[in-house]
Amino acid sequence: MIRLPRTIQLDASDKVVFSRAASPGEWAVPGTFLFWGRAPDDLTRKEAIAFRSGFLGVDSFGHATLVTVQEARPDERDAMVLTLARQLVTHLGAPSLEAARPAAEEEVALAESLCRAHPLNTLIALHRKHDAGDIREQFRTLKPRDETAFSGSHLQGHDRAFQFFEETEDTGPEDHVDIFVLRGKA
Repeated sequence: MIRLPRTIQLDASDKVVFSRAASPGEWAVPGTFLFWGRAPDDLTRKEAIAFRSGFLGVDSFGHATLVTVQEARPDERDAMVLTLARQLVTHLGAPSLEAARPAAEEEVALAESLCRAHPLNTLIALHRKHDAGDIREQFRTLKPRDETAFSGSHLQGHDRAFQFFEETEDTGPEDHVDIFVLRGKA
């Protein structure tokens, strides 16, 4: 089987930080080609965030902070290439599907090579930066645990990014933090 990246959301932050968030479960590619030839100062705030940390969801052409390594059948990979080629025509003005297909194939091959050596369900994060006119990419991985604190099947072995607790009067003494006292301006 082939291994390819799928988008995953551990919290709702992608919907806030990106102009268009990828849907959970989409096949994804790094998508660095979206930023070639663009100066860092020309990016909007949300584009800059997508540049720094966004994988490109193939179906939505939206971004995701994290992807997870998943198995794909050859026909799913072929459909991914075709969908990306269509997106290149629609969003980036490629002259035809035939002209866009080799670029889409190259990007999907890059995504496949990124996942090849990792176990299933490994989370991958991306960090890009401009470096003397070039774009540099770094990929970090997090391996899933057998059990999580929350045991949510949708988390695929990863915990939530944040946990919130509701406190009541019965919970115990109330913590009170006065930030002005902490800054010495009481």
